[in-house]
Amino acid sequence: MPEDVSEALTGAAEAPLLALDDLPPGGFAEGEAEVDGSAESIIVHRDGAGAVRAWLNVCPHAGRRLDWAPGRFLVSKEGLLVCAVHGASFETVGGVCEAGPCRGESLRAVAVDVRDGAVWLA
Repeated sequence: MPEDVSEALTGAAEAPLLALDDLPPGGFAEGEAEVDGSAESIIVHRDGAGAVRAWLNVCPHAGRRLDWAPGRFLVSKEGLLVCAVHGASFETVGGVCEAGPCRGESLRAVAVDVRDGAVWLA
């Protein structure tokens, strides 16, 4: 089960992670939030039905960012989020690695809410 880091997030009420209009259905975007006193990159995903989920932008395999350039993510033809460094492929409901060097491990979930046209930390 993914570790939820929401309790470690600070400044949640200050500003949204991003505007919902910046996250098309099926898309990925990056936001930033403070976690344990450090600025962290957050991956935000909106599925085709409109549900929004988020994870820390850290691959469990080697602790590297998943994006190939800041805020730019690789997606397989099956719709899996792919780590640009080692090719680990993550499903987008629970963030579980389905293929690659960290198979069975999960991204660290970040709880988010959608309100007032934006994605906020929960």
